[in-house]
Amino acid sequence: MSQSYDRGPVEDFGRWTEFSAGMWAWVFHKFTGWVLIGYLFAHIAVLSSAIAGPEVYTQTLQNLESILLVRMLEVGLLAVAVFHTLNGVRLLLVDLGIGLESQAKSFYASLIVTAIIVIASVPNFMGGAF
Repeated sequence: MSQSYDRGPVEDFGRWTEFSAGMWAWVFHKFTGWVLIGYLFAHIAVLSSAIAGPEVYTQTLQNLESILLVRMLEVGLLAVAVFHTLNGVRLLLVDLGIGLESQAKSFYASLIVTAIIVIASVPNFMGGAF
């Protein structure tokens, strides 16, 4: 005989507070993976401007870099890429049986290391904006 569990309506956001570190790691990993896929298409679009010649490509990059929002999005991209990489390494180690008992700690460590790297990199991306 199978048992069922009433999870409540989909709109009940209160259950998000029940998520463990492992579930948040899964959600963040999926989200960052999709963001990286989306960035890949934007990256290909910018690279395609090189077809028109090196001058057009250089001008396109200079125009994009002059926009503060683009530089801020680059910081976000760095955060997404670093977290996805660190969490991927964490998952690889867990799959190999290393650190099974400390998965939550390693997830939080990946968040902290991501934050440190991103905060340290902000001046490089923002140039003279701050």
